[in-house]
Amino acid sequence: MKTNNKIAAIDIGTNSFHLVIVEIQNDNTFKLLDKQREVIRLGSHKGEDLSVISEGEIEKAIDILKNYKMLAEHYGASIRAVATSAVREAENKDKFVKAVRDKIGIDIEVVDGRTEAKLIFYGIKSAIDVEQKNVLCIDIGGGSSEFIYAEKGNPVITESVKIGAVRLSKKFFPDFILKKDSVEACHSYVEAQISYIKYLISEKKIDQVIGASGTIVASAILVQELFNKPKKKSINKITFTSDELNFVYKEIIRRKTPAERISLPGMELKRADIIPAGIIILKTVFDLFEIKNITLSEYALREGIIYDTILKHSSTKN
Repeated sequence: MKTNNKIAAIDIGTNSFHLVIVEIQNDNTFKLLDKQREVIRLGSHKGEDLSVISEGEIEKAIDILKNYKMLAEHYGASIRAVATSAVREAENKDKFVKAVRDKIGIDIEVVDGRTEAKLIFYGIKSAIDVEQKNVLCIDIGGGSSEFIYAEKGNPVITESVKIGAVRLSKKFFPDFILKKDSVEACHSYVEAQISYIKYLISEKKIDQVIGASGTIVASAILVQELFNKPKKKSINKITFTSDELNFVYKEIIRRKTPAERISLPGMELKRADIIPAGIIILKTVFDLFEIKNITLSEYALREGIIYDTILKHSSTKN
């Protein structure tokens, strides 16, 4: 990697790809130069679960990454690309990684779940001061959800669970239409998958719960709209309560089809199909962990990649 002061971090997620380009300052903080997001569903078309990335998905991914690379080159930024759940689980993972390397020259790091959780925490730590607190951080993605328990800025527990908005939509709502039985089955499944995390942190003191990424950000925007809250320039540090989440949950679940859900104020068009699975995960987490309110972090995995890159670069310099 070139050791210049501009980094382009690419997050190759299950539901979307994110690019953030920053300039590293002398004090090792960073200034945002550009950011992009493209919705793309990896592993959602073929096979069971998220087991195969289809040819069409590979082609679309290459198109998006080609544009990201051009933008990074425009800024003279070195690229670091990290892939998560859908890529790490795909049977044709190597084919996907090789196609990207051969066609556009981007080397993808496929990270395991715990590394993903740690990188997400690094991002959150760059957005919210957690140095004096014990925090539980939650990130609900397309393929997996990450749970991080940190004491005074140090991640003590980093766990990744195979529940995400795309994965569970494919499993429980393949036509994106809600049926009572499927909703109940999805709730039970999520609870079974995360009960061991509840056990891991049951004796821990939690001063603050922090949420990041897709479903949690989408929920916060829906809360803002449905409760007529004042709009803020940034989602960083905005909060919502369990009562507000319950209201949003009911509004989503009673709308059985994506077309009905699109009419909800604040609903992102490209999320209306998978939002029920995401909100079921979030509500189950709130209920199981008895969360009263959650604070949002604007930063997540991609900023964590930058933080980690800065750390690695400073340790090689010293």
